[in-house]
Amino acid sequence: MDNQPVHIPVLLQEVIEYLGIKPGMKILDATVGLGGHSRGMLDAAGGEGQVLGLDRDREALSEAGRRLAPYGERVRLVRSRLSRFPAILAEAGWEKVDAALLDAGMSSLQLDDPERGFGFLNDGPLDMRMGAEDGGESAEALINLAPFARLAEIIREYGEDPQAGRIARAIVAAREQAPITTTARLAEVVWQAYPAKWRATARQHPATRTFQALRMAVNEELAELAAFLEAIPDHLAPGGRVAVISFHSLEDRLVKRAFRHEATDCLCPREQMVCICGHRARFRILTKKPVMAGEEEVRGNSRARSAKLRVAERLPDAGDRAAY
Repeated sequence: MDNQPVHIPVLLQEVIEYLGIKPGMKILDATVGLGGHSRGMLDAAGGEGQVLGLDRDREALSEAGRRLAPYGERVRLVRSRLSRFPAILAEAGWEKVDAALLDAGMSSLQLDDPERGFGFLNDGPLDMRMGAEDGGESAEALINLAPFARLAEIIREYGEDPQAGRIARAIVAAREQAPITTTARLAEVVWQAYPAKWRATARQHPATRTFQALRMAVNEELAELAAFLEAIPDHLAPGGRVAVISFHSLEDRLVKRAFRHEATDCLCPREQMVCICGHRARFRILTKKPVMAGEEEVRGNSRARSAKLRVAERLPDAGDRAAY
């Protein structure tokens, strides 16, 4: 027990309250991580809830299994990409769920292991894949093989770094001398690429945004999130709720737009007098603005500072709304 990674689930009480967790619920934890949110939701369900937890990371899923073992058959854990959740629900015999949670943050297990390559505080190989067993392009392959234009685009779009062009050029120049294979080497290349004045005034290490951008690209995180947001309305029971915790402005923007789309009756252009799209709202948005952690939680868990929670409720289908 003493060697278990420290895990503090972000916005746990807010998640439980907004999802309206109660006995008998079927709950989808689409990014179960180390199991903190699932454990909290199961406790809130008073011993009578069920959780289906998914994660791409085999190590995280194994750790979650140990932490959630006391709940026995109330928990089922599956290693899977986020976007495959409809198939996993079907395999479990769950037609609909009463609550769904997606926490887009990184777990301490991933960040603290140098061998995973997600951070640069300790040197390690450049991997960054959440599901390395599935193959796919590692951060090392991306850094050493991608053309300048693709590197610059990734760092600019996913890292939102104004120095993306300088960083990409520095990476290309460095790899021509020798392949970039470690986190420390990449962090040094990015550090040297930054103008001295920027380095002197930066609130965080200049490589932070580049590492974030590469991780998001390697794991196709925005595409996975978009697939979840598109499919989840079909798998929520009427009155069921979905909560998404994001840590990046691009993620939060995707969630905000998806929820608004599903909360709107007609999507035709405003100048069109008659609706021809046939779209009907399926969501009621419960958080007009994202819910954020309070000062006390941030003091106890600094990663909660950037967390944003948005929640929506599934409306009955159009023909059933009169009784809702």
